[in-house]
Formats: sequence, C-alpha cells, structure tokens
Amino acid sequence: MIDLPFIPPAKPIIGDEERAAVDRVLRSGMLAQGPEVAAFEKEFSEHFGLGRACVAVNSGTSGLHLGLLSSGIKAGDEVIVPSFTFAATANSVALTGATPVFADIALDDFTLDPAAVEASITERTRAIMPVHLYGHPAKMEALRAICDAHGLMLFEDAAQAHGASLNGTPVGAFGTFGMFSLYPTKNMTSGEGGMVSAVDETVERNLRLYRNQGMLQQYHNEVVGLNNRMTDIHAAIGRVQLTKVDAWTKKRQENAAFLSANLEGVTPPPVAEGAVHVYHQYTIRVPQDRDGLAKALKDEYNVGSGMFYPVPNHRLKPFQVDKDLPNTERAALECLSLPVHPSLSQADLERIVTAVNTLAKAGA
Repeated sequence: MIDLPFIPPAKPIIGDEERAAVDRVLRSGMLAQGPEVAAFEKEFSEHFGLGRACVAVNSGTSGLHLGLLSSGIKAGDEVIVPSFTFAATANSVALTGATPVFADIALDDFTLDPAAVEASITERTRAIMPVHLYGHPAKMEALRAICDAHGLMLFEDAAQAHGASLNGTPVGAFGTFGMFSLYPTKNMTSGEGGMVSAVDETVERNLRLYRNQGMLQQYHNEVVGLNNRMTDIHAAIGRVQLTKVDAWTKKRQENAAFLSANLEGVTPPPVAEGAVHVYHQYTIRVPQDRDGLAKALKDEYNVGSGMFYPVPNHRLKPFQVDKDLPNTERAALECLSLPVHPSLSQADLERIVTAVNTLAKAGA
C-alpha cells in the first residue's frame, strides 16, 4: 500500500488571498509595525470574542515570555506548569528568571490536574499557567478557584487552541494573559508569530513596551525590552487566515467526529462537558507499542502521525527534576496524533481508520 499518496500529519493552507495580502504590504512600503498589525490585533480579539485587547508579537514563545514579564513574574518566583507540553512553556518561565514547577496532568484531556496543581503550591508560587493542549481547554474554572484561594495569577498557554472555549468563555479570556501561536502548523497562521490577550490596560501597555525595545515613544525607553515585533507582512497573512479559520475548525471537528466514531483498539480523545475542542491535534492513546503503530502506519499505509510529546519537560536537560508525574509519563508513552487537518478527503479519513483498526487488531 505504500504506493498510496502520503497523508501528512499537518498541512498549512496558504492561498491566493494570502499572497495578494503580502503583495499589498510590499507595495505599501510599510513593512513593520504599521496598519496591518494594528488591524490584525483588533480583528483577532473581535473574531474570537475575547473582549480584551490583543498584542501581536513575532512568535508564540515571545508571547509567553512577554506575557510573564508584563504580569510581573521575576527571578525567585515559581510558576506551576504542565510537563506534558512543548518546551516553550517551561522555557518562557525560565527566561524571566523564575522557576517552572511541573505538575501532573489528567489523562482525560491531557491538561493540568487541579489536585496536582494544589499540591505543588509553595510560598514562592506566583501563578499557574495551564496549556490548552491539542485544542482542548484546560480545567479553567477549577484552576481559577485555586488561584483565588491562594492569591495567585492565572495565565493561559493557548498556542494550540484558537476558538476553543469552556462553558461559553473562549480560551484567552480567563487569565491575566493568554497566548496564541501563529506558527505554520497551527489552526491558523501568520507565517510565524503570536498573539497575546491582555486582561487590562496595564498588562497591554507592558506587552507593547517589552515587544518594542521598552518604548512606546521612539527613543524614550521605559524598561529593558526586546525586539519581538510582528511585521506587517505577517499580520496581513494572519488577517486573511482569520476569515477562513472558522470553516477550517468546523472541518477539523467533523474529521475528528468521523475518527472517533470509527476507530477501534485505541482510546480516542474525549471532550469534557461544556468544552469546545478545536482539534489542533487528534490525539489517541495507544496502550501498547505506540512507536510500532506509528512506524507501521507510515510503512504500510503511508499515513503520517506525530508524537507530542515523548520527552516530558521535567526530563529535558535544562530542567531535569526528580518528580513523580505518573500521568505525564504515561501520556508520553502512549499518545499519538493522527491527521485531522482540514485538507483531508473522505478517502484519507477512511484510510486512516482502516490503517489504525487493522494494525491495532494485529497488535502492531
């Protein structure tokens, strides 16, 4: 079957409208921090119903870093984060001089377990930063209650969750800040970039200072800042993608529904009551030989897949912490993300189902 066309695990979609938008900016001569960025910030907030200002930056990691700085996180502080996530979550905390404290996840949605978070709080804890992993919202109401009880801030790593929500509240509208990544493989892209929602004018102003060398007025630097600006070229791409992301999300959800209704021998991703899952990834759990299944999918059916994340953050070289995180370790061994992107055809979906079911039954 390897003569079949490859089904990639992810596929960015860039069309003629995005190309035209880039050409428009190039012709304008205003390439950085111009009208496209300002328009993108406003339109992003309105599109996802965030009810707060957004600030565009040059990457999702920059967005996390600047969000933490803008919220007052500093050396000596602790921020509770999941270990089962991309390294940028912990990296951004460490870059402020603070310490990422790793708490375990719940296996139902792969996001922070509130009980594990509560057990991780110390006198140095300043904030909790859950990740809305794979496009499923974290347990924000329980985490908010913990923050309120202990006087902590709540942040959001919403890198993978554009349009996700919990009980009617969109992700990015719960915390002091929320960061959305605009990397090419995300549910929408600006080519590269990030968008940060700010709970109030103080956080918004700080974000704008830190992204632009510490100044709002040229040569009047107020803080030690960075060059984390988004270009107008990237913003123009993002503005076009905003007009398409809802249809893409709907297709992702339809693809996920088909997979969940037809897959056998693996554990499909459940969706919590009140949650809207936007399926950045469709992540199953494979109780035995996940790596073998991934290899066989490619070798025998030409179906791509992804392992996100086989090495938890707390075992990465920069962080190495001796901590018992059983659900995190289990997820790292069992999780496999199948194609769910909106470019999949019905034939692609049927081949994915046939491949997984056949291989799972055979014990691959």
